[in-house]
Amino acid sequence: MKTKSIRLGITRVLTTAAVMIGGGSSVLACPVCFVAEETSMVDGTKLGVLVMLAITLAVQGGFVGFFLYLRKRAKRIADIDLDTEWSELQGGASRT
Repeated sequence: MKTKSIRLGITRVLTTAAVMIGGGSSVLACPVCFVAEETSMVDGTKLGVLVMLAITLAVQGGFVGFFLYLRKRAKRIADIDLDTEWSELQGGASRT
């Protein structure tokens, strides 16, 4: 298992290095943004990307909040069940 994860990590590092070395800024830019002046179209594109990132982060934050709520609720219910079981055991021990 360790060799597989090490091999996967090496592959990722080499792929990232190849993209960084081989890919210039012209490869990473779209035709509209590459040699464009600061026009309203470029500004709109940048704003669109930021809005999409904000929406994605908001949805992911909602998932994180929901799962934290579920974890807290499960812990509270487990504590209540443990207290109930403990009180039943204590009540049963005093009767005998």
